[in-house]
Amino acid sequence: MLSFPEEIVLLLLDEKKGEFAPLPESVFAIVMGGAALMDLALRNRVDTDLEKLMLVDRTPLGDDILDDVLAGLAGICGRQSEAAIGEALYDAALDAEDYRTRALRRLIARGILKEENGRHLWVFRTRRYPVIDDSEQQEVRARLRQILFSDDIPDPRDIVLICLIDACVLMGFVLGEDELEAATPRIEQLRKMDLIGQAVTRAASETEAIIKFAATTM
Repeated sequence: MLSFPEEIVLLLLDEKKGEFAPLPESVFAIVMGGAALMDLALRNRVDTDLEKLMLVDRTPLGDDILDDVLAGLAGICGRQSEAAIGEALYDAALDAEDYRTRALRRLIARGILKEENGRHLWVFRTRRYPVIDDSEQQEVRARLRQILFSDDIPDPRDIVLICLIDACVLMGFVLGEDELEAATPRIEQLRKMDLIGQAVTRAASETEAIIKFAATTM
């Protein structure tokens, strides 16, 4: 089973071009940080309420991404073993680019992706990640479509994954435009079921708003 950071990296990748979807780096960082926190929650390392994240188990998991985030949480939570969700999220997002690199290495090692180096316009060096085996990518999309167009009670993993995809405006990678409109009420319903997902959505929206404001004032 792929981790949430791995699934997000895979969904962000255009399987034909081997390139990542355009997404502001700051928003990507928030989403990757949220993915790691959600994995920690499902593995009973953290818990949340509407405002706080509680560190309930500091035992490493043997996953270099999650253990790195877990160690960071131990630092900010201190003796009280809790911190504001926003603070925990931003802390987890600090090394998002490094986490993407680690996730890519794992996907390459699994035989899902391959790495190619080249040059764009014969000047700038580029790195592409063509998909070798798209079964994981297609399985994720098919699973999410089933959840969004049924009344089935989804698995907690799928709830948080939908929250993540929605937070970084990636539903267009899963659904067509007409389907997206039809699925909006269901997406809203599922978002209310996950507290970290709500925090990721708020943080991503706030970050994107800051970026847009900065662009209009330059």
